[in-house]
Amino acid sequence: MMADRYRGGIYTGVTADLPYRVSQHRNGTGSTFVAGYGFKRLVFMEFHAAIEDTIAREKAIKKWRRAWKIELIEAMNRDWDDLFESLNR
Repeated sequence: MMADRYRGGIYTGVTADLPYRVSQHRNGTGSTFVAGYGFKRLVFMEFHAAIEDTIAREKAIKKWRRAWKIELIEAMNRDWDDLFESLNR
């Protein structure tokens, strides 16, 4: 999940290469939607063994209420820190 700021807008997406995709979003080349809203902060991530499971989870989260998404993010990342740097370790 990408955000523009603490408790700001939230974008949920799926990718097979998270570091590359987040880099695209941060550089403004990921998608016009993400670039238009300034979603540059990686605030939540999950990894699944099968792409089918990943897509199903993404679709489910996209249907959630905003409060539930915030609760999910804050259970892992209370301060909405940018987790991008943790991908490169």
